[in-house]
Amino acid sequence: MTLEGRLLSGNKLLQIHEIKYENPEASFVKELDEALVELCRQMDIPMPVWMKQNTREFAAFHQTIFFDEQFLEKVRFDKFQIKMIR
Repeated sequence: MTLEGRLLSGNKLLQIHEIKYENPEASFVKELDEALVELCRQMDIPMPVWMKQNTREFAAFHQTIFFDEQFLEKVRFDKFQIKMIR
């Protein structure tokens, strides 16, 4: 799985990062969770709270957006978008 993360403030792109993560023994959900943890670690941001809306968006479009309210710590951006590339 290749996962791309984008940090946005308003319409300004602050950071973009892409990771390749594979765990052939894990289910898709487990692999996505592990890839998201690794992406957040590499981008040096806290983990967002995953909500039902994120599940619906990711299932339909292979991408979702986390807003600053979904982070338990204060963040320097408005939105964190993740997109599955492959």
